[in-house]
Amino acid sequence: MNVLLIGSGGREHTLAWKLNQSPLLNKLFISPGNAGTASCGSNVAIDWQNFSELKNFLLQEQIEMLIIGPEDPLVAGLHDAILADSETKHIGVIGPKREAAALEGSKDFAKEFMFQYGIPTANYKSFTLETYEQGIKFLEDIKSPYVLKADGLAAGKGVVIVDDLHEAITEFTAMLKDEKFGAASKTVLIEEFLSGIECSVFVLTDGESYVLLPEAKDYKRIGEGDSGLNTGGMGSISPVSFVDETFMNKVRSRIVEPTLHGLKNEQIPYSGFIFFGLIKVNGNPFVIEYNVRMGDPETESVIPRLDNDLLDLFIATQNKTLQNKTIQISKKTTASVMLVSGGYPQNYEKGKVIQGLDQVKDCLVFHAGTTTNSEGNILTNGGRVLAVTAFGETKEQALARAYQEAEKIKFEGKYVRTDLGFDI
Repeated sequence: MNVLLIGSGGREHTLAWKLNQSPLLNKLFISPGNAGTASCGSNVAIDWQNFSELKNFLLQEQIEMLIIGPEDPLVAGLHDAILADSETKHIGVIGPKREAAALEGSKDFAKEFMFQYGIPTANYKSFTLETYEQGIKFLEDIKSPYVLKADGLAAGKGVVIVDDLHEAITEFTAMLKDEKFGAASKTVLIEEFLSGIECSVFVLTDGESYVLLPEAKDYKRIGEGDSGLNTGGMGSISPVSFVDETFMNKVRSRIVEPTLHGLKNEQIPYSGFIFFGLIKVNGNPFVIEYNVRMGDPETESVIPRLDNDLLDLFIATQNKTLQNKTIQISKKTTASVMLVSGGYPQNYEKGKVIQGLDQVKDCLVFHAGTTTNSEGNILTNGGRVLAVTAFGETKEQALARAYQEAEKIKFEGKYVRTDLGFDI
């Protein structure tokens, strides 16, 4: 089978690494890919927003499956465009259509969906510029901490949690009036704060049945002890010690299955991953957010624990035969540590030479923001640069190994958060 994978981050390198192990794979193309994905298949420069260019490539290379890694093409309706064209509609697409992708593309839509189908989540109200004054009053009437969320996509950074009312009003104003997150914050949700511990749960679904992938715990803040600015993710661990069988039974019965039932009831077909961002409150799961793709950096710790052939699972998703598949998971723990550019998540420089990759042993290194130059050097090309993933019999063993090997990799300004797992 010839496959095209869309994306350029650590998630896509991890998926490409796993797909490349499948005997069912003929050719794998990654667009645009990075310095790491080039070792798993062929990087190709295709603008997915230029459908004519994409279509020509799909037909020329006889692509049979398109896997969409990031959220932007999904929310923009790339799956819909493939289906709408008579020459490409035969191609299987892993990733939902635009209507279903609104579960991630609009937090307001997701909240309404959860309330309609009784899926546990925090209470909320949404506001626009026209209802700005009502939003201020709502903030004044509720208790601290204050949770503000941009309705649309904001690269994982559209959530603000503050303790001070004056600061909350300032942030609310910046989001609505000053367009802090651009069009993403034309609508802003103010949410009840839930106190608990977070985790991420993933399913792959064909719209009829689903398989449950390993859960993970990720770390979004730049600083030790979950301090500082939100990032795209500083690392992840799988499995998660507090996610036991009792908790997962609740997740299945109260969240996963009602979500799939709701999609079917709304006649919204779904093909691909659903990411459930959860918080455990007094032993019970609540949904913080939906994503309509695999998480990053969770993919880098989840997919290495999957012993199944990933392409075989995707083919079953395409054929709606997932109910015949049994997921096989390694009992080992994986820890994935992110190496980021100095200054991230604010201003940072690109183009720094990366050294020491050939010194790393007994670990997987997944590239996130990397490229190569004409001399063959691997360079930094993003805020999150590399993820070092290690296996261990325990969380402590996996983390120790990942940190030890991450030390061998050098580039100017490199920063690593050193306290992953501190809360579990």
